[in-house]
Amino acid sequence: MTHEQEDNLIDAALAARKDAHAPYSNFEVGAAVLTASGEIFVGCNIENASFGLTNCAERTAIFSAVAAGHRSFLGLALASAGAVPPCGACRQVLAEFCEDLPIMLYDATENKPLQRKTTLVELLPDRFSA
Repeated sequence: MTHEQEDNLIDAALAARKDAHAPYSNFEVGAAVLTASGEIFVGCNIENASFGLTNCAERTAIFSAVAAGHRSFLGLALASAGAVPPCGACRQVLAEFCEDLPIMLYDATENKPLQRKTTLVELLPDRFSA
């Protein structure tokens, strides 16, 4: 990924975070995933009063990209308070489509530069696969 692509992903994740529906946790997250064709798909967390039905920003973004026909990804950016990495469920969903994936974590509340770069392999070293 180029520096420009990284910047565009972070900007898209920050913008998506503004659309989060988080009335229960007040923890808003935005995600942006870059496809191999260069398109960016975004997602935000969407909470539900029945908590098990809540969907994370990462899964919202990846599911949108997959629904549009994409199966190959170059990077993921997340914007949240504290630059939190993806949860276990999101890591496994990402692993369905990616052997490895650069992941950029951005602390949206501090408006600081990129907080951490990591990879899917680092976050999920022994992924489950069928």
